Amino acid sequence: MSVTINGDLSVRATADTARMPWTPSPSGTVWRKRVHLVGPAESGQVTSVVRYEPNSRFPAHDHPDGEEILVLDGVFSDEYGDWPAGTYLLNPEGFRHAPFADAGCLLFVKLRQFAGRGRLHVVVDTNKSDWMPTSTPGVMRKPLYEQPGFTDRVMLEQWSASAELGLTSYEEGAELFVLDGEFADEEGVYGKGCWLRMPARSRHRPRTARGCTLYVKRSGLAYLVSAGP
Repeated sequence: MSVTINGDLSVRATADTARMPWTPSPSGTVWRKRVHLVGPAESGQVTSVVRYEPNSRFPAHDHPDGEEILVLDGVFSDEYGDWPAGTYLLNPEGFRHAPFADAGCLLFVKLRQFAGRGRLHVVVDTNKSDWMPTSTPGVMRKPLYEQPGFTDRVMLEQWSASAELGLTSYEEGAELFVLDGEFADEEGVYGKGCWLRMPARSRHRPRTARGCTLYVKRSGLAYLVSAGP
C-alpha cells in the first residue's frame, strides 16, 4: 500500500524531528522518524532520522536508486568499514551491504533518491575537511557530493552568529536539515533536528542569531516523485 508524507513537491514542507515520536522498523531494533515518504511503506522514496539500538543488524540488501547517509551520532558500520559521527556516505544504485551498529548510532538517511548507475560511491569524513568560504558573508561550506551529469549538490553549511543571508532563492528546490544551532525566516524558527524542503522557484530570508550548522541539498527535486495534485 502506498503512503504519503510531505509528498507534494510544489509546496514548502517542514518537520521538527526533535518533537516526533520514534516508530519501529521491521527489524525491531532500528527506529525512525520519517519526514518524507512517497510509495510503499517499506520500499518508497523516504527521508528519515534513523536510530540503531546497540547490537542492531540488517541482513545484506541492495539499494535500488541509491542511499545517502549522514552519521549524526555514534558509529555506523558495514562490511566496508566503521563510519563515525560526521561521516557522509553516498551508496549508489547497485550497492549492496549488511549494515550494523555495535554501540548504536543516529543517522540522517535518504533512500531511493539517487537514480543513475553512473553515480560514484562517496565517503567523506567531514571531521577532516576544512570549512570553505562562500560568496555569502557569514556562510562557510563543506562540499559533500556534486557530479557531472546529475543536478543534485549536497553540502554542509555553517552560518556564523548574527548572519543574515538576505534573499535566498532555490530555482530547483532545496532541502535543509539543522544539525546544530538554529535559524529563522519569515515563517518560523528552526532548531536542531528541523527539516525543511523548499519547492522550486521558492525564496526566503534566512538569518541566525547564535549560528547554526546545516545539511543542505540543492537541485535534488528532479529525482523525487511528487504526490501532489
